[in-house]
Amino acid sequence: MKKRIAKWMALVLVLSMCACSNAPEGQETTVPPVTTEAVSTDAPTASEQTSESAQTGKTLVVYFSATGNTEAVAGYIAEITGGDLFELTPAAPYSGGDLDWTDSDSRVSREHADESLRDVELESSTVEDWDGYETVFIGYPIWWGIAAWPVNTFVEANDFSGKTVIPFCTSSSSGLGESGLLLQEMAGEGSWLEGIRFRSSVSREDVQAWIETLGL
Repeated sequence: MKKRIAKWMALVLVLSMCACSNAPEGQETTVPPVTTEAVSTDAPTASEQTSESAQTGKTLVVYFSATGNTEAVAGYIAEITGGDLFELTPAAPYSGGDLDWTDSDSRVSREHADESLRDVELESSTVEDWDGYETVFIGYPIWWGIAAWPVNTFVEANDFSGKTVIPFCTSSSSGLGESGLLLQEMAGEGSWLEGIRFRSSVSREDVQAWIETLGL
């Protein structure tokens, strides 16, 4: 009887050892509690990033061109910067005879002699979504050392607060002079850069080289 009990106990002991050996070495037998981590709200969401991108100001290139030279430069600037163009068109356009500064009786000569005649009406001086533009280039030919006066009408009609304004001009001989400074005084607002004068036959490469120096 005792031998049977001893054999039975030995069998139980062997089975117990086999059962323990089936578990992988080092395996945890307890289940860790499930935890949740708080999601940080510091990083901007995709929609917030899109909104910030949409707030980036646009570029506008405003110009008056008498013979097409300023128009060409304005076109280069718009292409390079991805800006929009806005041409200043007098309600009473200048003819070739009007622009003959060597004729003392021509329109520009009379306007130069009498400042009261320089209030040139434009077909439009209002730009759609004006407030959305952060950078404004203003181009014009040089007339008697100053900006061609049709530009004055546009400058006086708009609020340049919060805008970076960059004048540029075209001339075969005259420099920028005080034309940009006089327009700045006329506007009374905005951050005006010094500007530049381009020769009449300026290339796109020259315009691009200048724009790269602006750090826009």
